[in-house]
Parts: sequence; C-alpha cells; structure tokens
Amino acid sequence: MHLTPLASSSSGNCILLSEQNTHILIDCGISGKAVKAALDCTGVSGEQISAIIVTHEHTDHIKGIGILSRKYNIPIYANSKTWSKMGFSLGNIAMENIHCFQNDDPFFLQDIRIAPFSIPHDAADPVGFNFWNERNEKSSLATDIGHLTDELINHIMGSKEVLLESNHDVDMLKSGRYPYYLKQRILGQFGHLSNDNTARFACSLVQSGTEKITLAHLSCENNTPQIAHQTVCRYLSEQGIKEGIDVQIMVAPKVKMI
Repeated sequence: MHLTPLASSSSGNCILLSEQNTHILIDCGISGKAVKAALDCTGVSGEQISAIIVTHEHTDHIKGIGILSRKYNIPIYANSKTWSKMGFSLGNIAMENIHCFQNDDPFFLQDIRIAPFSIPHDAADPVGFNFWNERNEKSSLATDIGHLTDELINHIMGSKEVLLESNHDVDMLKSGRYPYYLKQRILGQFGHLSNDNTARFACSLVQSGTEKITLAHLSCENNTPQIAHQTVCRYLSEQGIKEGIDVQIMVAPKVKMI
C-alpha cells in the first residue's frame, strides 16, 4: 500500500492511495488536466480510480473533484457536513456517486479499510484517514492540522507510512508579507502545523514503528521543501534517529499549474 502525492501545497492537494488493483484519490484540489498529467506519471489512468475521498471543503482540496467524477464516473465520499458545504461547488454529481461516511466509522473500498477521524481545522468537519490493507498494514494521512490533539496522535501512531502536514516555518511566517489576521489564523489552534511541531511528532512516529513520513501541504509563501526537510531531519538526529536508515523522510511535490 502506497500514498503517492500528486500535488500537495497551499495551492492544491491530491494524493493517490494504491493497493494492488485499488486506486483511490484523497482530495482533488487541482485542475482536471493537472491530475491527469500527474496520474500519467504513475501509470494509473482516470478510469482506474475507484473513488475520491474528501478531507474537507476548502478549494485547494476540492477544485477538480466534480470534473473528475463526471469525466470518469467516480464515486465521491465525504461526511455530511462537508457535503453540505462543498456540494454546490462541485457542480452536478450523479446521485449514485454521492456517498456519505461517518467519522470514526470505518468502511471498505474494495480491499482497503478506511477510517476517517476528526482533525482540528477551520472547516465544517475536517478529517484525516487511516488505511489498512489485507495484510493489516496501516498508513495514515493528516493535513490541515491546527494542533496535535491526543486523539489525533493516537489515530496516527503505529502507521507504517504517514503523510503529514508540515505547513510553515514560524520565522518565515512571522516576518513575511501575510496580513496579521492571516498569520494569526495559520498559527492558531485551527490553522496549520509548523515544521517544528511536525518534527517533534515525527520522532514519536518513528518510535512507534513508522518507516516513511512524507511532509505535505507546504506553504508556497512561508516554507520551502529544503527548510521543512532539514528541520525534521535535524530534530530526528538530535534524538538519535537517522534519516535514510531508521526512517525515510520525503517532501510532497507542489502542484504543477496546467
């Protein structure tokens, strides 16, 4: 089972989850052309996508969902509050492709067990996801996190692979050109996770058995892939954890504008 970021940044997010012949998109906040080009690089076609599951209704996560669903007849899964906020933005969706899940109530899509869990963010009812394959291997995804709650930590711990937000460098954000209110939103309890907080959590994840961490949803304005990667690896090193030996640290690519 693999989590492959097709695009992940403050400009657009789309993640491909693959397990044997099952292919699922988590969000699609990029254009239809962009997601097709990204999928082509993985060898997966739009016709092979089994479903799109949605974390929350912000534009950088849902922009291309409606187009993709109509083009390839793909089912869409989200919780009821997210549907109530995003439904109009998606355009016409075939009734048979509208599916609603309940947070903390696992469901199956072919051979993948999926468990949505609540996360702290300023959306209607945002979620992260746990995934299990038939070998009971667990992977997790959690982005757009204002802060790390005990519940969220418990959901992610023990995952073999984790795609985790590492949104901003605090110093870059504070000294940057964003207006004060936006800086406060990002730094707030329902905003986004900083590199430093991600780094500290990464240490606990490795100790729980995580083998791969992908840093995701990087700010285009207040972060760089190099800074995010260096911050996490430096903290791990201070704890005696060797990147490339004890854990693999990757950075998800930003969206390519097409």
